[in-house]
Amino acid sequence: MTASLPETTVVTGASSGIGRAIAEALLAQGCHVVNLDYVLPDWNHASLTSYQADLTREAPTREAAATIAANHNVTALVNNAGATRPGTIDTATTATLDDVVGLHLRAVMLLTQAFLPTLRASGHGRIVNMSSRAALGKVDRIVYSATKAGMIGMTRTLAMELGRDGITVNAIGPGPIATELFRKSNPEGAPQTKRILDSIAVGRMGTAEDVARAALFFLSPDNGFVTGQVLYVCGGTTLGVAPV
Repeated sequence: MTASLPETTVVTGASSGIGRAIAEALLAQGCHVVNLDYVLPDWNHASLTSYQADLTREAPTREAAATIAANHNVTALVNNAGATRPGTIDTATTATLDDVVGLHLRAVMLLTQAFLPTLRASGHGRIVNMSSRAALGKVDRIVYSATKAGMIGMTRTLAMELGRDGITVNAIGPGPIATELFRKSNPEGAPQTKRILDSIAVGRMGTAEDVARAALFFLSPDNGFVTGQVLYVCGGTTLGVAPV
């Protein structure tokens, strides 16, 4: 029975970037973590178990979810895996849309469904969905922004549906975070990168650890009265844009 196993947090996309920072922060607190990513990590920890799957595809996602649910007592889920897929309405393709919907929406739904029994049984289940400040609108991110906005809608609805089960569901909207994914879309010295830096109220780029600290807040068993919320970890770039 998985209930006899240690409580475990699943973090998708924890092989690198923000997901790795979240996983490492949890491990530092003595937690057991499962990483689910399309590539296996080049780092390890005694309390880390990694699984490999392409979360843009339904069948591999379902298979990985079933395997994890059968072998781990999942009491928290961080849906962090993401892909920017830059493109305007003139250049976006339905193939790209299908991939990003699969990753940002379908995988979130399938993993949540797979882990619901143990999330409910724990009495303090936690779900954190990694949205983006791009959900408020961002040029050249037509597919990305649409699906990240969809994650916020899913977060709010899940919070309403699962609150009576003791499960909280919240979202994080990172702004400019200095990860490999960010640098690929915003090369150092490029005009758009300078514009982004100039827009940050606190005068610096964010770090993966900044986002990890926000995730730890939502994941804490002590924070059961915060649900359905979006926390923008953005250095102030959403000021004047995000709703109060």
